[in-house]
Amino acid sequence: MSHPVARVLPLLTPAHLDRDFDYLVPPELDEIARPGVRVRVRFAGRLVDGYLLSRHTGSEHPGKLVRLERVVSAEQVLTPEILRLATTVAARCAGTRADVLRLAIPPRHARVENGGGKSGARAGARSDADEPIAVPPQAGEPDSDRLPGEEGGRGGVRQEPPNSSAALESADTARGGPGVDEPPPRAGSSHPEADIESPAGSPAAGDPVRVSGDADRAFGSRGQMSGGGERTAGGNAAAAPTGPSPGTGAGADDAEGEERILEDGARVADETRVQGRSWVVPAAVDTGAWRRYRHGESFLTALAGRRGARAAWQALPGENWARRLAELAAVVVAGGQSAILMVPDQRDLDRVLRECAVLVGDLAVGLSAGLGPAARYRRWLAVLRGTARVVVGTRSAVFAPAVDLGLLAIWDDGDDTYAEPRAPYPHAREVAMLRAHDTGAAFVAAGFARTAEAQAVVESGWAHDLLADRATVRAASPRIGAPGDSDAALDRDPIARAVRIPGAAFAAARQALAAGEGVLVQVPRRGYVPALACTKCRTPARCRQCVGPLSLPEMEGPAGSAGQVAHSPVCRWCGRTEAAFRCPGCGGRVLRAVVIGAARTAEELGRAFPGVPIRGSSGGGVLDTVEPGPQVVVATVGAEPLLPGGYGVGLLLDGWALLGRADLRAAEDTLRRWLGAAALVKSEGRVLVMADPAVPTVQALLRWDPAGHAAAELAQRAEVGFPPAVRMAAVDGAPDAINDLLAVTDLPAAVEVLGPVPLPAAARRPAGSRNEDPTGAVERVLLRAPRAQGTALARALTAAQAVRSSQRAETPARVQIDPLDIG
Repeated sequence: MSHPVARVLPLLTPAHLDRDFDYLVPPELDEIARPGVRVRVRFAGRLVDGYLLSRHTGSEHPGKLVRLERVVSAEQVLTPEILRLATTVAARCAGTRADVLRLAIPPRHARVENGGGKSGARAGARSDADEPIAVPPQAGEPDSDRLPGEEGGRGGVRQEPPNSSAALESADTARGGPGVDEPPPRAGSSHPEADIESPAGSPAAGDPVRVSGDADRAFGSRGQMSGGGERTAGGNAAAAPTGPSPGTGAGADDAEGEERILEDGARVADETRVQGRSWVVPAAVDTGAWRRYRHGESFLTALAGRRGARAAWQALPGENWARRLAELAAVVVAGGQSAILMVPDQRDLDRVLRECAVLVGDLAVGLSAGLGPAARYRRWLAVLRGTARVVVGTRSAVFAPAVDLGLLAIWDDGDDTYAEPRAPYPHAREVAMLRAHDTGAAFVAAGFARTAEAQAVVESGWAHDLLADRATVRAASPRIGAPGDSDAALDRDPIARAVRIPGAAFAAARQALAAGEGVLVQVPRRGYVPALACTKCRTPARCRQCVGPLSLPEMEGPAGSAGQVAHSPVCRWCGRTEAAFRCPGCGGRVLRAVVIGAARTAEELGRAFPGVPIRGSSGGGVLDTVEPGPQVVVATVGAEPLLPGGYGVGLLLDGWALLGRADLRAAEDTLRRWLGAAALVKSEGRVLVMADPAVPTVQALLRWDPAGHAAAELAQRAEVGFPPAVRMAAVDGAPDAINDLLAVTDLPAAVEVLGPVPLPAAARRPAGSRNEDPTGAVERVLLRAPRAQGTALARALTAAQAVRSSQRAETPARVQIDPLDIG
């Protein structure tokens, strides 16, 4: 046995044990103990799960090594790319690789795995691909088995987490499906930490930068600028290689041929030659639909040419977005690569999967938490083995082990379901951008709306706009208005802005019902956190120091008792008391609680329109589609059903309740929900939003300008210092736990500490606090740092958590980087 030592990553919870350990491979396990397999090892007297990372001829541990207990399965489930991704995500989120791998790799289902017929074949004999396991020796290293950057340690413990991609090269060869070509390495590839800051901020060293104003060229070769002064990802102009960049032809003639295809949008179906291979845009792809977007055909050609194009796509109103996403996947599959399409929920997953099945057949599979253990693992294995090339799933699909990944697309990235509620709390959009940046795959952030995070990567040059021109937007969008948006409208209905459903809304609904069309009524979801607003103008009350939302602290004593003491409003972010509030809009000094009054919407409309069917879609009774015909559909935000042909009228009620929420993302989320409902209305229809037309968010809806609203939102956050303009960490827990963690944290000098404040009502309590004292006080401290210091902040918090776990701290403290709910 030439490589008797196995390097293993045990799946341990303590942060200080996020290391690799050396174990001795027994002779009977030599054939199946290969990189990437699941193993069981003995650690501190008990058996724990782990993954075998590499095999070596020896160990730096001077003592006796413990034997590998057993190999759970011969299936190599941990690929080099997923290990690299887990390492990068853990470093970005101040977590551990074990926690990330628990999210990335589903639990094993033995019956499914054995029934696939591939595990047994792999366990039979050792292939030639398994032989080059040892890492090549490095200059100046005494031990030829040592990994690059590895430090010696005691007890077989490596002191620094390794980049084990080199040690796992053989795993890719053994795992790769038949006929799959391995793409070339990305030019100028840098250390994973150099990529951590790139997607959501200004381009740093090692990021691909483009300076050309021609968007056709922007979808050209990835990592390479299109004008003079070129530089590749991870390098500068002086170090830029003169040879072909990844994904382009071998010489200048091929590059010129690709450029001609980009310039001639009418020749989308022409062949694109890359590295001696050719692909075409499939005939089933509706290129006419993509012509409505500027550079849409060039984007398809870039996908077919494996150029790793990155774009923020704003879908037009009424667009069959599920079909468009399936078409992008079909283009990638036709080029011999795989695609991952992420959607917020099961309803959207089923819709996209149906479209993918039409275009690529059985090559598409769906992955979601709603599947049973057997079905989910069977589909995950199909992706791992290369028999499935299109993955449609929810947030966990971003970790799918797709073979030769060519596209990562996420629909409606502002949906809160993309935020992982388990440690280390990554966001699917951030993971997708990190993975696309590392692998060179294409990336698409799609939706009717746009988040500030997507706008940030567009402004940084990492991604580019995929928009329709204004004439096309106006032709596709319904007529959108707000009651009392003009002097003439106020003269006709002086109380239009004061009532919940004004006369203009009833008149529009009656007209649509008389024409045999459906009416969609969107109401806010119940359970939003009450906030404070000005009594006169309903402007949300915010702190003068940090622009955070104001709220009243909980009163002591029983409700209505004489012992209660009135308190001044307190900022939910920085904890400062606002004793003398004055509204910046109207100068008012009286505050009121913002509440939701949509409980009886269906009953009110039923009385207003007797004899008309009233349908509800909310909570557990969400409707996917409704039949055409005159009807009123009352739906909560996000639960609006589809109507073939589109609704005739859309009524967006209680806009002030959505805009007045005590949330940093209130305006962004409100516009996203409004646009999603308005997109269901036919282009000849009408949409009425019950909100003040002077509010910038309402104006963005009236103009159908999500990109402009996202740019303004990003500028405002940059002015006040909130994500994505900065990096922010939230430390939640009991006061003693927070103080202990901060005491051992070596924070960078530029980090600003905000708080402590009570934990926001919308945020989950840390897991340990629920078990120990469900009623105990839980506080939050925010740590704000410039984006350039984001990596240093995450590294400091990781080290601090390791110190506390080594000391066996009893009170837990949760750390989240850029949490979705700040307050």
